[in-house]
Amino acid sequence: MTLDEVSPGLWLGIGGTTLALAGAATGYAFWRRYRARRVLQERVASVALENLQDVILPDGNGGWFHVDFLLLTQSGVLVVDLRDVPGLLFGSEQMTEWTVMQKTRRFTFPNPLGPLYDRIAVVRQIAGDGVPVEGRVVFTDRGNFPKGHPPHVTRLASLPGEFPMPDREFARLAAARFQDGWKRLREAASPSPLRRN
Repeated sequence: MTLDEVSPGLWLGIGGTTLALAGAATGYAFWRRYRARRVLQERVASVALENLQDVILPDGNGGWFHVDFLLLTQSGVLVVDLRDVPGLLFGSEQMTEWTVMQKTRRFTFPNPLGPLYDRIAVVRQIAGDGVPVEGRVVFTDRGNFPKGHPPHVTRLASLPGEFPMPDREFARLAAARFQDGWKRLREAASPSPLRRN
């Protein structure tokens, strides 16, 4: 049989099957990325009683700050800047640029601590007095700091050790005194246009 002898119906069947397989492969890749992101979000939120993800908060001067995560913990509010940077990471609080070394390349990125401190200040302003606010730049487990990490920086695997919640009911009672500030944060927050998919 030659190509000229193939019926149009068979060509349509081949084309339809090819499109269906391409669609299934694309859908599966999308689902895998979505599922990996959901697992990552759940791991971050596991240290919190309540959380807000990918929100913007007014800075009080007519501008806005994007916040990856706001977490209500038993010890107050935690601001999390989540970073997925694979490789060996080198940085300090005073350095302007941090370095990433991977197998085949080396690059730098701006020190994330300055923006974190700005976000903490905005959250403190909105939450009000009496609500302790801390912040962390949290790197996924694909990144490693071989020479130690700067203050206010941690890895995702270490987050539950820094903000433990052994008993949810006790944590809920401990966090009750922060509910007014948390309510102000929820009311001030809007969905961020920088939301990660």
